[in-house]
Amino acid sequence: MLALAQHLAHVRSTYPTDRLLVVFEIDGLIVDQRHMVRRRLLDYDRVHGTDHFGGIEVADVDTDPEHLERFLIRRGLAATVRRDVLDWYPEQSPSPEQVPGTERPYPGVLEVIRWFQLQSSIFVGLNTSRPERMRTDTLRSLNALGRDLRVEFDSGLLHMNESGDDADVITSKIKGLHAFTRAGYRPVAVVDHDPAVIRAMVDADETGDILFLQTRTTSPSPRLTGPRTAAGRHFELRSLVAEHDLPDHVQLVWHGVNDEVNLCEFLSSTVRWGELDVRHDPRQRLVLRHDSFERTPWTKDEALLTLAAALEAFAGHARGLKLDLKDGTRVVDEVLALLEGHGFDNDCLWFNASIESIGAEGFRRLRSAYPGAIVQCPVDFLAPLALAAPRRARTMLQMLAGWGISRFSVAWGRESTPSLVRQLEEWGYEVNLYAVGNHESFLQAMLLMPRSLTADFNFPEWNYYGRGSGEGRRYHRYPKRSTAAA
Repeated sequence: MLALAQHLAHVRSTYPTDRLLVVFEIDGLIVDQRHMVRRRLLDYDRVHGTDHFGGIEVADVDTDPEHLERFLIRRGLAATVRRDVLDWYPEQSPSPEQVPGTERPYPGVLEVIRWFQLQSSIFVGLNTSRPERMRTDTLRSLNALGRDLRVEFDSGLLHMNESGDDADVITSKIKGLHAFTRAGYRPVAVVDHDPAVIRAMVDADETGDILFLQTRTTSPSPRLTGPRTAAGRHFELRSLVAEHDLPDHVQLVWHGVNDEVNLCEFLSSTVRWGELDVRHDPRQRLVLRHDSFERTPWTKDEALLTLAAALEAFAGHARGLKLDLKDGTRVVDEVLALLEGHGFDNDCLWFNASIESIGAEGFRRLRSAYPGAIVQCPVDFLAPLALAAPRRARTMLQMLAGWGISRFSVAWGRESTPSLVRQLEEWGYEVNLYAVGNHESFLQAMLLMPRSLTADFNFPEWNYYGRGSGEGRRYHRYPKRSTAAA
């Protein structure tokens, strides 16, 4: 991915007005065929009443027959059984279009494609060995795979093997690149897994502008070397996306600014919003702490940062203040009284609380005091209802909006997250994503284009050294101290 990022930067500056095209093969890349292999091996056990493949994982298998046979040898299967499995597999294995739902993407590839599709000057093409008769089924299944991530594939950027003959794959791939050029695109990168195909395309490329990337996603095939080629196994956004590439309309929030060190790190950054976890300590002061004192008892060596001190720092640096109210309705009036003395404008204030914490009355008081502020609550509990009974879910959201809540927060990393975010936005609600664990997760969450994104900002690559909220007394630690901490 680093080689691809560097190449794209070069061709963008060389051809600033051209429609640049990154071309992907489908099978083995966008579609991870190991899922199909695993399914068929499990089917073999079911049909034959055996237990040769119990506990088999996707990472254990390979689509290449030679490597599949080596896998069977490692399983300790007798030669007669291995022959039976290998003979049965191609005869019994249906193609993906015959078994809906069997296709799965290779980890990270749809995220990379989504990032390209978000760029104004980069397009994604598909140049596949699949036969032309599979065009409709291929587009339907690929768009189903990409739906939650909002990846969309267009027939005009899909080139297929017209004859359907495996012997014509190389010729078809070369024709595909020429067809994209005739359509007004400039192919600048090709991602494929077949070394023979890549070599042929390298030889056929007369422009010298194309970087050919061999993805070694399954078989340990020989790594290609030479000019204009690169090889790798992983699709990662961190190598592609720089800080200045982040979209302006997504509000970024530094999570858990609950201690002096994390406060210094936040204030030394360019992130506008900082989130403070507000609760009463045993002395009934308003302090910043993620965990309750019952869950994580206070120790004598824990220095608590007061809300009053943090407000002074935020006001002095003109930062946006996000307050996560942890202590029930009794904290609401005290927080509002403290804020009144600091003169924060509505557009600098953001309140978050759970429904059970402050209830309808608490949210109404916040909205009444600051009509223009963001008022937010988490709604992860609505995910099953939004999918199974959307009308009831929408009725509940309308009730919450009536309390003054203007944004809904959804945890990142759950299976239901993309579909819940999509549903909320289709209903016209703003969404905040939270619980983003690391740099790669942050970039993946950004691809959903939420209204806001709350993260720990533990990104040393970007000189961000967020400590985290201190939940369970856990903090991010780094080999060397940042300038702010020092």
